[in-house]
Amino acid sequence: MNDPLALYPALAEVVPTLAELGPDAGPLSVPAGTVLFDEHAPCQGFPLVLSGEVKVSRHSGDGRSLELYRVVPGELCLVSSACLFRSQPLSAQGVTTRPSTLLLIAPPVFARWLETPVFRNEVLGLFAERMADLTGLIDAIAFQRLDQRLAAALLGRGQDLALTHQALADELGTVREIVSRLLRRFEREGWVELAREHIHIRDSAALRAMAAALPA
Repeated sequence: MNDPLALYPALAEVVPTLAELGPDAGPLSVPAGTVLFDEHAPCQGFPLVLSGEVKVSRHSGDGRSLELYRVVPGELCLVSSACLFRSQPLSAQGVTTRPSTLLLIAPPVFARWLETPVFRNEVLGLFAERMADLTGLIDAIAFQRLDQRLAAALLGRGQDLALTHQALADELGTVREIVSRLLRRFEREGWVELAREHIHIRDSAALRAMAAALPA
């Protein structure tokens, strides 16, 4: 497990300190696939990831999912902080993508920590960074063709991808049927070879050409 103060230096100045919180704050170790928080639920605390990764997503009533961002050690969760700022239910779901360890800071403690300028500035800086990420995501959904986005999503993962069509659909914010149809088209073109929960890249250059129209 990583040192919390090394990952989050601003915690060196907050009151109460982590040492004063004791075991109430954790650490909590959970397996991959653990739902840490869910949409429309009250926020139980502010997570500080010490190891692993948390995927934060929005879900629709028809089963579609859109990944907003991921939280790794040293980063903060925008959805959790926004929920605590506004005292409103959570607007997204957080699920661990791998075995993870985290601290869970109680809402009253988080409110006190915000009185510390260095910690408050770190949280506000997070808002600026995540807003830029989400603006890029909105642009991708609104203005970029799905086949280009799918080609880009397949690149950079090696030649053999242990990946389901549903996982790609979740990542791209669409439905599995559309992803499957596009992948079959890519297969007919000779760019990929499909198997159960597996995609083999046969022509990376063609995928790069398809994705090349995406803005940098």
